[in-house]
Amino acid sequence: MSITTFAVAGATGRLGRHVVDVLTERGHRVVPMSRATGVDIITGEGLAEALTGAKVIIDVASWHSSDQEAATEFFRMSARNLHGYGQKAGVAQITMASIIGADKATAGFLAAKRVHEELLLSGPLPVRILRAAQFHEFVGQLLDWQQGDVAYLPALPTQLVACRTVAEELVDLAGAPAAPGTPIPEIAGPRRETMAEAAQLLGARRGIEVVGVDGSGMPDADLAANGAFLPGPHAKLAGPTFQEWLDKQP
Repeated sequence: MSITTFAVAGATGRLGRHVVDVLTERGHRVVPMSRATGVDIITGEGLAEALTGAKVIIDVASWHSSDQEAATEFFRMSARNLHGYGQKAGVAQITMASIIGADKATAGFLAAKRVHEELLLSGPLPVRILRAAQFHEFVGQLLDWQQGDVAYLPALPTQLVACRTVAEELVDLAGAPAAPGTPIPEIAGPRRETMAEAAQLLGARRGIEVVGVDGSGMPDADLAANGAFLPGPHAKLAGPTFQEWLDKQP
């Protein structure tokens, strides 16, 4: 196996940590890029140095809130800088993680991801996209945002997937020799459930009662209720179910 240098944008984030682990385990050279490592993909600080000698950029950097406008601006700047600095450094390709259904989204964070895809695809470097379902790890974040002993979460259908599973698929895609065809590949977990059902399993551990609500008021709730953000027929289903994943958490 040839050793490739991968630069990982968002390397210290929820998904990025797993991407770095997978690349390292497979013997590749990894350049972790985040503000914690002195690289800012928005201001460009440290970016030229980080990309020197890199063959592939894996972009898993994300905005920290669901605000559509702020997230869109973050992705606009990051896409411009990764293409610009990457091209100067001789990077061959960018591989990015997106979200299943982003192409259908009209509002909220998913709409920002749709713009992110479009911006990266319109740049000078070749781009590969992997769309993933929501992460198992996201359920705990939803509960963290709620106050008190009762949490109200949407009973909208999802097919949660483990971050580690997404990272493995993303690294496979980034290293694949042939250009992927259409449709854009998708990765999801093996079991369909609602976000509220998954949260009830975690809530039982934390002593929090989770009540499923219809999700109205959420961006594109009608689309979600009709399965727009579920994996398509071509999706790869892999990794543990939420319950299996939860059973292995400390």
